[in-house]
Amino acid sequence: MALKLVSRKLGSKFLPMLSSTSPLHSHATSFGFKHVREEEKSQLVGNVFSSVASNYDLMNDLMSGGLHRLWKDRLVSMLNPFPGMKHLDVAGGTGDVAFRILDGISSIKRRANQDPINDHLQEETQIHVCDINPNMLNVGRKRAIERGLGEDKSLKWVEGDAEALSFEDNTMDGYTIAFGIRNVTHIEKVLAEAYRVLKHGGRFLCLELSHVEVPVFKELYDYYSFSVIPAVGELVAGDRDSYQYLVESIRRFPPQEKFASMIADAGFQKVEYENLVGGVVAIHSGLKI
Repeated sequence: MALKLVSRKLGSKFLPMLSSTSPLHSHATSFGFKHVREEEKSQLVGNVFSSVASNYDLMNDLMSGGLHRLWKDRLVSMLNPFPGMKHLDVAGGTGDVAFRILDGISSIKRRANQDPINDHLQEETQIHVCDINPNMLNVGRKRAIERGLGEDKSLKWVEGDAEALSFEDNTMDGYTIAFGIRNVTHIEKVLAEAYRVLKHGGRFLCLELSHVEVPVFKELYDYYSFSVIPAVGELVAGDRDSYQYLVESIRRFPPQEKFASMIADAGFQKVEYENLVGGVVAIHSGLKI
């Protein structure tokens, strides 16, 4: 793993069309390798995630060999959750990140040996899970019930758009988005909204599939992405097209340095990123000062 600090000034062999810097007209955006009108993208992405929702967790395990669990553990450990925090997890409909945050807070509470002050803070803890797709949220609610969290008042499910959040300014201690930001139409709007809702001192964390730089590993990763993942999607979920889009969307996402500079341009300070598994995924972070 590699950790890099990024200043505000930062500015394939497999398929030539993989370049993430291909120019798009102002009225167009990318949906995988296709160019679509901006107003079409959210509906197309919505169709993808409605299709994959019921098999989402199983496919994550199959595609990553279970590593996505460790990546999310790392994300939450960097967040350093605490009792009484107000947190927003965006594009987190299945609850994977939110459940980890609650587990981390419960662990702190246990270590405090049921201190009455921490009991009070536990009651004030609010973990908002925001997702634009109701099918993904339904999966998360069902999983919460299975985990005995169905009545947990700390856990709040919100259907909402990452580009236009319903939360007030300066209200959140933390903001996470895992494997979601590459699917939005306007990354800059998502980052601006993240900055707006965070309190001063609040932390932004983004876990996203990213760009592999080591040549031999990159060729193997490209082969796996384009030949194996869609085939597994067809075999397990009966949906090749959705998983073809998902691997294409990774190649369209900005490289690590570029995305880090976008986070800095949104106003965040102390921007840095950490590559995991050679850049297959990266965790980006920033602080609202």
